[in-house]
Amino acid sequence: MFPNRMRYVAKHVINPLMSRSAGSARSRFALIRHVGRRSGKPYETPIIVLPKGEDFIIALTYGPKVDWYRNLRASGQGMLLWHGRTYTIGKPESIDRTPALSAFSPLQRFILRLVGVQHFACVKSIPSESVRA
Repeated sequence: MFPNRMRYVAKHVINPLMSRSAGSARSRFALIRHVGRRSGKPYETPIIVLPKGEDFIIALTYGPKVDWYRNLRASGQGMLLWHGRTYTIGKPESIDRTPALSAFSPLQRFILRLVGVQHFACVKSIPSESVRA
């Protein structure tokens, strides 16, 4: 698990840089759009996802206490931009680490284990008509 300092750097430095390309057709990262549970403000956060049928498995790199995850759980919905397509997603459900990791490639599993990712979630998706430019 990453220390709080790293979460701060990710939130205020890395995420804004990654958000520029996350969700695009060539990016390895998705962009999740969510609304603040207290502020009502819209936010965008780059995340690591893996499509699995109509669903997405999400690696909770910084654990389940991050704002985007808590916002989605509170609102029950959000938007996910992945490979140039926009999906409406429902409330994320926690899934066990072992089956979640098995869905990733050997290299991805190695990296996720190396950085100590312990938590994963699954979201149901419905493809939307809109496409990100």
